[in-house]
Amino acid sequence: MIERIFTTGVYGKTEDRFFRDLVEARIETFCDIRMRRGVRGSQYAFVNSTRLQERLAEQKIAYRYFPRLAPSREIRAVQHAVDLQQGVLKRKRQELGEDFKRQYANEVLASFDSQQFAREFDSSTLRIALFCVEGNPAACHRSLVAERLHNDWGVPVEHL
Repeated sequence: MIERIFTTGVYGKTEDRFFRDLVEARIETFCDIRMRRGVRGSQYAFVNSTRLQERLAEQKIAYRYFPRLAPSREIRAVQHAVDLQQGVLKRKRQELGEDFKRQYANEVLASFDSQQFAREFDSSTLRIALFCVEGNPAACHRSLVAERLHNDWGVPVEHL
């Protein structure tokens, strides 16, 4: 049974720091909750799906992909409009807008079964990490998923 949930992003981290954080937190299963499993540019190419999975395997960390937890294009467009209005780049965003949070809750979390999600993991799995790209967890949907799991499972959440 899962005893702790971690969240992590990539913006602002080096490849070495990113993987060191996972190893030091003793992550057993890495949960990729992005819609698109690639990042533009060479700086963060190490989190593109193939390379990411290879490095995780080297660290003996299981990789799981959960696209059903990713915000839809329409939900992302809501946040993009707010970012444009505020003149904020996605990589510099500090928090999600209320409209994004509401729409994500209604379209994704409303049908999310946390008990079914728990059954996705081996019974010996104790530590999982939820991953998307934003550096600040408050600027990413992974914090919404983590909060939901914290409330449903009663386990602590730590942001790497």
